[in-house]
Amino acid sequence: MFDYIIVGGGSAGGVLANRLSENVNNKVCLIEAGSADSSIFVSTPGAFGAHMYMRKFNWAFNSQPDAGTSSRGQFCPRGKGLGGSSSINAMVYTRGHSSDYDHWAALGNPGWGFKDVLPIFKKSEDNENGANEYHGEGGLLSVSSVDRNYYKLEDMFITAAQEAGVPFRNEFNDNELEGIGNYQFTIKNGQRAGVRKCFIEPALQRKNLTVITEAHASKILIKNKKAVGVQYQQQGELKEAFASQEVIVSGGTFNSPQLLMLSGIGDKDELEKFGIECVHDLKGVGKNLQEHPTVSVVCSSLKKDGFSLSPGALATRTKELIQFALGKKGPLRHSITRVGGYLKSSNDVEVPDVQVHYVPILFDDHGRNLDLFFQHGFTAELNVCRPKSIGQVTLRNANPASDPLIQLNLLDDPYDIDVLVKAVRKVREIFNMPAYSQHKGEELFPGKDCQTNEEIAQAIRDKASHVYHPVGTCKMGNDDMAVVDASLKVYGIESLRVVDASIMPSLISANTNAPTIMIGEKAAEMILADSNNI
Repeated sequence: MFDYIIVGGGSAGGVLANRLSENVNNKVCLIEAGSADSSIFVSTPGAFGAHMYMRKFNWAFNSQPDAGTSSRGQFCPRGKGLGGSSSINAMVYTRGHSSDYDHWAALGNPGWGFKDVLPIFKKSEDNENGANEYHGEGGLLSVSSVDRNYYKLEDMFITAAQEAGVPFRNEFNDNELEGIGNYQFTIKNGQRAGVRKCFIEPALQRKNLTVITEAHASKILIKNKKAVGVQYQQQGELKEAFASQEVIVSGGTFNSPQLLMLSGIGDKDELEKFGIECVHDLKGVGKNLQEHPTVSVVCSSLKKDGFSLSPGALATRTKELIQFALGKKGPLRHSITRVGGYLKSSNDVEVPDVQVHYVPILFDDHGRNLDLFFQHGFTAELNVCRPKSIGQVTLRNANPASDPLIQLNLLDDPYDIDVLVKAVRKVREIFNMPAYSQHKGEELFPGKDCQTNEEIAQAIRDKASHVYHPVGTCKMGNDDMAVVDASLKVYGIESLRVVDASIMPSLISANTNAPTIMIGEKAAEMILADSNNI
């Protein structure tokens, strides 16, 4: 018996485990499907791409085919293990624009406007540049700046953007997004500073925190419409844990709605298809799935000063490995996504509507097109900040071990295609600036033959992907499709909350890890306040 059970040790669940167990009177249990292990691929910032090929720390889901993307399914990596996706992501620390959060509040979620959540962001943060109006110091989450760019192609993109009229910017969390420069990262001293490192590990020695790993939650135990515990599978054995205060679901945008539905919370008609007794008919569970649709402009380089695994570059790569092994020096101490920023797709746009992640490599198919790594080039990955296409997560069957059925519906809405077409044209303009005159070779994608809007749009449909920011499937609100209220309590079930990115009613214009950590922090404050146990 515990006071609180948290299902999922990811970016929100790990924060909750730390904050709820800070009070020695709270008996807290964290249940995680993944392992307690870590690895050099987790801790080394420059090695995060290896998780695209490895299953140990990655659920490696695949979505159903989408009509908007030429009937293709999508690879959907999600973190598995302590730290969740904060253990396999690119570590970019961004929050989005104030209007993103003010929109949440306007949808009927008091306490979630930007003025409300900014202090929560600052509470978490230990920014190496110190505290100011937008940043915190002394928090648990380490945030650092890039000390330098390591490849000429990185500085080249920043220079070319300025030549094209895009301002230089090295701060993307002060509510002025437009510009190209270096992001900040959840990295400290050349090591990943994810939720595992910053929140979970410091709490592991607490006697009032129990962490159960390799335990796949199969059902929330509900009695008289009150959550009383969790059933889970561990090493082939079915086990149960009970909570006297609350059960908190933090499985993420794909797993949280799946667990609710397996527990009989969801659309009654859908549950009955799989023989699941409906405990509470909640139509919105699994609906409202949103993701940043992404397309890349990919160009070969006439020079050899980016990242490549070509035979001629192996000596340089070996030197970089030695630099990191001996003193955490060199490019491996950083994410390769150092450069990026925000663009306006047209002059009519007030707040930037395109985010850019630029890399000094040829990048395709989530980095799984290995042939490109043996060539030289550069890639600008472009995503729609506030997409309008909506998908859903449903059950594949009643087996908890089965992957959920994911329908992203990428590019369903014409708005998303329109923004990406304009974004491609904007980046082409940057790539044609004088800074690239000695480097730019052939445009590999969309390709020189794609010139009209229609041709570019079709190329986008054929190649578009996403940028690992799914949200919304247990959305917060007060309409008929809301799953949780502004306190993140599940409608119709007592003592049950959902705390993760799935509660976002709309997608923010940034990488979602920092906002998910904020959600965990804010939820912890609300839970402790409810129990008068702050």
